[in-house]
Amino acid sequence: MQTDPAVANEVSPRPKPRKASARFMLTHPLHILSLGFGSGLSPVAPGTVGTLFAWASFVSLNRHLTVAQWGALLVVGFIAGCWFCGFTAKKMGVADPSAVVWDEIVAFWLVLLFVTPATFTGQLWAFIVFRFFDMVKPPPIRYFDRHLKGGFGIMFDDLVAAFFTLLVIALWRTSV
Repeated sequence: MQTDPAVANEVSPRPKPRKASARFMLTHPLHILSLGFGSGLSPVAPGTVGTLFAWASFVSLNRHLTVAQWGALLVVGFIAGCWFCGFTAKKMGVADPSAVVWDEIVAFWLVLLFVTPATFTGQLWAFIVFRFFDMVKPPPIRYFDRHLKGGFGIMFDDLVAAFFTLLVIALWRTSV
């Protein structure tokens, strides 16, 4: 039995979204970056785990990088992240998969760069405030999250969350 190709195209279902897994992550090097070197594969709160990875990697890398090198890493990380986070999201069939955590990593590196030097407690508060803005997405973060699409949208709302985190920290520091 033959079917009319025009009719078959009209009723073809959308591709089923792919689940993030170690196997999926290893299918392409860009997925490794997008999924935060595996931190985004956490079954519970992948964004939080990705942010914890960002914190640990910042502490490790900060001994070896100057502020200018951090600045270059952040700019390249943001621009490249727009491309490879969008690539991974497209391959997964989801607009902004929770397993894609490169956006949290770059944004939290930015926060930590601006609050350093800070005590562990200061960094912990930066983590808590950033996670609040990233999870709750109060306006205008929610606007950007809903209206910007693709890799740029994935990256940009976390950059705005980082900005608000730094604003809260700056206001707190000036009031003390």
